[in-house]
Amino acid sequence: MANVGKKPMAEPARLLVFQLLTQVNRQGAYANLRLPELLAQSTLAERDRAFATELGYGTLRMQGKHDALIKRHIDRPFEEVDPGIIDILRMGIHQVKEMRVPDHAAVSETVEVARATIGESRASFVNAILRKATSDSTFESDLASISDEKKRLASIYSHPEWEVAAFYDQLRDWQRVEDLLAANNRPVKPHLIAWSGRSTKEELMEEGGEVLDWTERGVLSAKMPGLYKAVRERRAGVQDRGSQLVSKIFLNTAKDSIVPLTWLDMCAGPGGKASAIFSELLQTRPGDQFTANEPSEHRAKLVAQVIPHEHVISYPGQDLPSLGITYDRIIIDAPCTGLGALRRRPEARWRRTPQDLKELVHTQKELLTAGLQLLRPGGVLAYVTCSPHLLETKAQILEVLHRNPDLHLLGVEDFLPAGVPHRVITEQGALQLWTDTDDSDSMFMAFLTR
Repeated sequence: MANVGKKPMAEPARLLVFQLLTQVNRQGAYANLRLPELLAQSTLAERDRAFATELGYGTLRMQGKHDALIKRHIDRPFEEVDPGIIDILRMGIHQVKEMRVPDHAAVSETVEVARATIGESRASFVNAILRKATSDSTFESDLASISDEKKRLASIYSHPEWEVAAFYDQLRDWQRVEDLLAANNRPVKPHLIAWSGRSTKEELMEEGGEVLDWTERGVLSAKMPGLYKAVRERRAGVQDRGSQLVSKIFLNTAKDSIVPLTWLDMCAGPGGKASAIFSELLQTRPGDQFTANEPSEHRAKLVAQVIPHEHVISYPGQDLPSLGITYDRIIIDAPCTGLGALRRRPEARWRRTPQDLKELVHTQKELLTAGLQLLRPGGVLAYVTCSPHLLETKAQILEVLHRNPDLHLLGVEDFLPAGVPHRVITEQGALQLWTDTDDSDSMFMAFLTR
């Protein structure tokens, strides 16, 4: 190495990305929360911030594929390699294989990060492996030649095989699965929402952005959310198009009601849907009563930052029936695998397991059971997941209908805002969005009533 003996000259944006990878992969941080904090603490120029965002999120998304390339060129079991070395190799490979960084610059700059963070001898190892990976001319074709379709797509698009299988179970079309996996890997601009009575989409767009289709108050952001005055002042929020649509459709179930209604958001944290619903009710149905419940005290405090604290309670959702209060409208945005939001949560695909799915499905059943006990006759319960997995969506609804003969599905289509295409409605009358076709999280929503 030419730089041995010289002081490391690691570039700040890449150092920041290494810090992000360390905190996400080994300390349990969430990239979409931690990266904005790291950027806010830095003195990086806007161009370098954009580079760090692309490199950090991209490396986390594609690390499964990058790991396969690393394994081809190391002389020891992958599990025995120092985790810091692995993360630095991942970010180096990402620059070489997925970004517009010239090979020599990607290798040399990444080695400087290694010298500054994990030491000279390990940096030599990083240098050797990156040079081998850079010159590997058959890796992509070897992946493309995998005969098993599930394994091939999982390898090329860097998703766990069980998630690829879950998408196929729903879509039954390998080309659609491939389109979805590709969409999960594409960077996406933030979606903002101007909360009714507190800000307007025009105010947001004056600072940068354009109208977000299918939404009444949504903006496709042109910059980091924290740069918007209304977001900093908690008069507007960051919310995917899918979540905005879910909130609006749920609100539309009251469009023909002339009597005051009571509303419950049963799993409200961190507060995006709760704020959207509460703000609009305050403007259009001031006689209605709204309650946001969040079991986690920490997340309940986040909800209380965007709606008045007197509307926020904190109980396990399963325990709410013991309070003896019933509601006309209930939304259960249930804890789920989050397989519908993989493009926005880059590390999420690596954190969930089939065992997590089993436990979450059980929790969802419990919340549905409790929610139905809270629902007044003639009321509407919205069951929502940010996952398209069959066990978390259709299967849950079919089972709850089987257990409760007095229940029936209320078609979501009747409450769609103008301009939203019919394709988002399933044969059973539920809402199912898809990231590849709808440029949104793959949200699911079904309405139950009795």
